Amino acid sequence: MSATLNATHPLADRINALEESSTLAMTKMARELAAQGHAVISLSVGEPDFKTPQHICDAAKKAIDDGFHGYSPVAGYPDLRKAIADKLKRDNNINWKPENIVVSTGAKHSLANVISVLVNPGDEVIIFAPYWVSYSEMVKLAEGRSVVIDGAFENDFKVTPEQLEAAITDRTKVVMFASPNNPTGSVYSEAELRAIGDVIARHDNVYVLADEIYEYINFTPEGHFSIGSIPEIADRVITVNGVAKGFAMTGWRIGYIGAAKWIADGVEKLQGQVTSGTNSIAQKATVAALTGTMEPTYAMNEAYKRRRDLVVKLLKDIPGFKVNVPTGAFYAFPDVSAYYGKSDGTTTIQNSDDFALWLLNKAYVATVAGSGFGAPNCLRISTAASDENLVEAVGRIKAAVAQLQ
Repeated sequence: MSATLNATHPLADRINALEESSTLAMTKMARELAAQGHAVISLSVGEPDFKTPQHICDAAKKAIDDGFHGYSPVAGYPDLRKAIADKLKRDNNINWKPENIVVSTGAKHSLANVISVLVNPGDEVIIFAPYWVSYSEMVKLAEGRSVVIDGAFENDFKVTPEQLEAAITDRTKVVMFASPNNPTGSVYSEAELRAIGDVIARHDNVYVLADEIYEYINFTPEGHFSIGSIPEIADRVITVNGVAKGFAMTGWRIGYIGAAKWIADGVEKLQGQVTSGTNSIAQKATVAALTGTMEPTYAMNEAYKRRRDLVVKLLKDIPGFKVNVPTGAFYAFPDVSAYYGKSDGTTTIQNSDDFALWLLNKAYVATVAGSGFGAPNCLRISTAASDENLVEAVGRIKAAVAQLQ
């Protein structure tokens, strides 16, 4: 019997229906090539290349010495929930109390929790595209239906209020987007978000899931604006954030939500049955991140801006690449469709998946196909790498595509 089971692999249908994360898949292939001895430059992973600031690490060491070794409360330690509530007030003009906060194992976990507690089978979730690869798969797991709205390249990939209004139906439950955006690096301005908020305000049963994980990586003069600060819709906005990007704490796995108490209670109830409270030491480190000096974060932001300028300049020098100027996060997202249908004599590039795989095998540069982000004409290039690696990588890309005819 066991041999039969092993042969048929009877996974649940919900798992068989899921797509593999394209970012993680490309990172895995890059590591495999590197292990074979190839000089791979990986620009595929969305991870800061900086170390976690020392004062945060010191807080973690102190937490170990102070004996925070046991299970933590499901929604997070009280001091962390208060620090998050204070941060939301200070930085985002969002007025939630600690009871409105739930801490989870990364912002991805926070997003999945919210979708699971809000979305019923058949509910529609409007997703602004380009979008982070896991959004649509999370909706699929909740048996909801993704309704994707495309942000035009000419509008820096941003969705307009008119597009949103046209997409809302009586089945719409959630509107989901990220600003600053992964993969495009686009940032919605206060005026743009207020206009979107006006649309939401006209639809009482629609909620907003605002992914703000790249909040502190922002190059706009006006800085970050949170849609959750708009009073007319504040109780229907779930703000998701974490410490992975702005504090270089990806491996610490701390994310959180700020939401109406009934939503926070639902998330806490779900989390209590799935993961319980997240890592106790990482929580104490996060208190230090949110209450301590921001100087390391500001320094990282300046480095990302310099790298943005460098990569955009280099990419614009590649014939056929259409490049906008990202205003946040650490990605470039060029339109490379001019090369579709072209060949190096062995391989013909038909789409972004072909292009990304070809670049990996031809130039040993790992990028991510835009198809996984809902933008099949584009390629995501992480700028979270050294200047030297960025120059070398884009140089390899330019040399490789020169062979396509």
